[in-house]
This record gives sequence, C-alpha cells and structure tokens, in this order.
Amino acid sequence: METHFFADTLINWYQRHKRALPWRDTRNPYYIWLSEVILQQTRVAQGLPYYQKFVAAYPVIQDMAAAPEDEILRLWQGLGYYSRARNMHHTAQQIVEQYGGTFPDNYQELLKLKGVGSYTAAAIASFAFKEKVAVLDGNVFRVLARTHGLSDDIAAPASRKIFQELADSLIPADEPDTFNQAIMEFGAIQCTPVMPDCLFCPLQQSCFAFTHGLVQELPVKSKAKAARPRFFHYFVLAYNGTYYMRKRAAGDIWQGLYDFYLYESNSKNLDADQALQELKEAGLEIDETQVILPLKDYKHVLSHQKITARFYTIKLKSRLKEQIAQEARVAPYTAEELEALPKPVLISSYLKDAKILVNL
Repeated sequence: METHFFADTLINWYQRHKRALPWRDTRNPYYIWLSEVILQQTRVAQGLPYYQKFVAAYPVIQDMAAAPEDEILRLWQGLGYYSRARNMHHTAQQIVEQYGGTFPDNYQELLKLKGVGSYTAAAIASFAFKEKVAVLDGNVFRVLARTHGLSDDIAAPASRKIFQELADSLIPADEPDTFNQAIMEFGAIQCTPVMPDCLFCPLQQSCFAFTHGLVQELPVKSKAKAARPRFFHYFVLAYNGTYYMRKRAAGDIWQGLYDFYLYESNSKNLDADQALQELKEAGLEIDETQVILPLKDYKHVLSHQKITARFYTIKLKSRLKEQIAQEARVAPYTAEELEALPKPVLISSYLKDAKILVNL
C-alpha cells in the first residue's frame, strides 16, 4: 500500500468522522497525559466522566502532585489497575519536583517519567509537541495487521518492533498528531475488532485482510492464561455506628484501597461455625446471635484473577481492643468516613446492597 495514500486517506476520514473529545482541543501535555492514562483503562464513553472529574479536582499538575494518595485513588475508583493511579500521582510529583511543573517536550525525555511507556510518551510527544513518533495501541495493531497483512502475534513482545517500524514509516512529518489520532479513531469506530465496517471503508480495495478474506483472522493474538480463582470471606465488623476497615498493603491486588477484615480460603464453602472460629482465634469477642450470614456471592474478574467474595456482617459486643485492632490492621470508620475511602468495586457493590449497615 502506498504510504502517502494510507496516511492521506486516514486523515481525510478522520476529519469527517472524529468524535468531539475535550483532550483533542488542547495541546496542554498535562491534559493529554491524563486522558491517555485513563483511556488505557477503559473506553472513551466510560473514561470521559473520570477525565472531567480529575480536571475539575486538579486543574493544573501542581494540584495533583499536592493531593493525598487516598484522594487520587477515590477519584480513580472503578477503573481498576490502581497501580496506574499511584504511578500517575508519583509522575505528577516527579514533574513538579524535577521539571519545575513543566512536562518534558520530547519522546525520549518523556520515557523517563514513572509509569510512562512508549505508547503514552508517543501520544504526548505527537499531540502536544508534534514530534514525528507513531503511537502503537490495540487499535493501531489491528488496523496495521489488517491493512498490511501482518500475521505476527501482537501479544508477543518481539512483534512490537515489527509494528512500530511500520507505523513509523507511515506517519507524515507535517501532521504526526493528526495521523496518530486518525489511526486510533479509525480502529475504534471503523476497523473494529468483531464487526468492522468494511462495506464503507475507504481502504477497502487496498486492505490485505479484506481482499484475502482474512478480516476475522487478523490480527493474530495468542490467548491469555486462565484467571486464577480466589475466595474471599469478609467480616464486616460493626460497633456503635462504626465499621472496621483496613488499608490493603503492597504485594497484592488493590494496594492502598480499603476493605474489611479478610480471611482467604481455598474454597468458597466456609460454613458459619468455621467463620466465627476464625474470628475468635483472632481474639475478637463475638455475639453469635448478632451475625448476619452472606445472602449471596459477589464476583469480580481481574485480568489474571477471578474473585468470589462473601460478606459476614457481625455486630461486636464492644469496641476492639487497640492491640487486637493493630494486629488485624483495622480501624473504625463512621458510615460517612467509609463512603469517602477509596475502595475496590467489589466492596462498593456490597455496600450498595447492604442497607442493613445503617441500622447496626
């Protein structure tokens, strides 16, 4: 496929079909960076409200750098991959402390920022500073694989170099920003994963996949490993209008978020007697008549884990002794304080259902 034809066709298509999005109307690298970090987690429709919340809360990067981590995580809640939110916070502080609050203006320097990989660096460099460097995300992989007939496994690290070299050879020097936006938008709304609109595609006659009947076969992507099952048994410890929560530590999922006292087992079948015994062995005084057993299971699927959770609501006889609370790494919070804490979606889903908490 002729290089100028490919780029010109995509850019012309983009000018007619692009969606109106706030981060496309700015060359502010902070807003561009923020949008790219969010859009790595979710689709545009779901990501737009998060982008607007962050811009409203932190109009300039100095505001984000000065914010407490819990506040950042609370605004991020629901997007998943919370390490990206922590990296984002760290990057904001890095830019303020090391770069005087001004984003680096080139691809190589942007790569030095924590949590900024090749894709994000290319997006900022091209959109904000018009540097000639091609972006490579899932949409771009798909468009290039189909139009140019690349059968390399896009999940294999070695394939990235092949696709990157092709993308870099196609990007025009005078409009790198528009080309990058165009090819990603083309993949998002025209050359979609399952049902691409080949009938009205401007690249139809020169597209390798279309002319060879390989649209559904390209791109090639090896399957991910099956998710590992985990079984969480949460004890919602309540006393006099307060609820004991713990901040999750490093080394596992949801670092820095808050959940309840947790017992993890090898099975979801943990009977009530066993559950209470676990608490008594931890030194908790339990009134067995004040235990509300789980009404249903809550399921949450992560990229490599499939969690099944049950919640046991327990009214304590008295406030936890300080030593026991410290050993269990829990602290009491009012319902209002609990609402403001950053929490996994799984915990928020339970709280929405658990109207009984109000009366404990």
